[in-house]
Amino acid sequence: MDAGKAGQTLKTHCPAQRPDVCRWLSPFILSCYVYFCLWIPEDQPSWVAALVKCLPILCLAGFLWVVCPGGGYTRLFQGALLCSAVGDACLIWPEAFLPGMAAFATTHLLYVWAFGFSPLQPGLLLLIILACGPYLSLVLQHLEPDMGLPVAAYGLILMAMLWRGLARGGSASWGALLFTLSDGVLAWDTFVQPLPRARLVVMTTYYAAQLLITLSALRSQMAKTD
Repeated sequence: MDAGKAGQTLKTHCPAQRPDVCRWLSPFILSCYVYFCLWIPEDQPSWVAALVKCLPILCLAGFLWVVCPGGGYTRLFQGALLCSAVGDACLIWPEAFLPGMAAFATTHLLYVWAFGFSPLQPGLLLLIILACGPYLSLVLQHLEPDMGLPVAAYGLILMAMLWRGLARGGSASWGALLFTLSDGVLAWDTFVQPLPRARLVVMTTYYAAQLLITLSALRSQMAKTD
């Protein structure tokens, strides 16, 4: 997400009467800066690396706790962010890939629950299946037999999250798209063929996605208070 778009997004969600929003986003921005500055090599898994990677997501959970206290929508988002942090930590260690994928699957299910099913837009779901299904099938062809079912299930859950995020609109739709892009690049780099600068693309789009989805909680809260 480039600086101009990020600035516009923050201005949209940081009106004059809510200066605390921008202030409480600063830990997330700072922790992202620390992560990309340290850039701990992938072949050096440690709890320090896990903490540095998880910290931006934990900061977003804290941001919601301060700025949007209470409400089922906020609690679902906080749960999703905590599950994401668990997934981030697990993926530091290759042997914990399946638990990490399970944690992120739970994240997407919580996002689906938070986004809701109104408007339903079944045609949008069909378009997503037609667009993402062939990609998922191609990735599945490169997996070991015992990995096929978990990855297929995760892919279907991810498509459901994308469907509901796009149907909800606003920053949730952009966040869902970026999350899908991040996971798509990660899957190709992990299972099919290594990609140049894959980790940079994955983490940039991932943090941007989580930020945009989190900001949709503000939209929901303001809609209730208007």
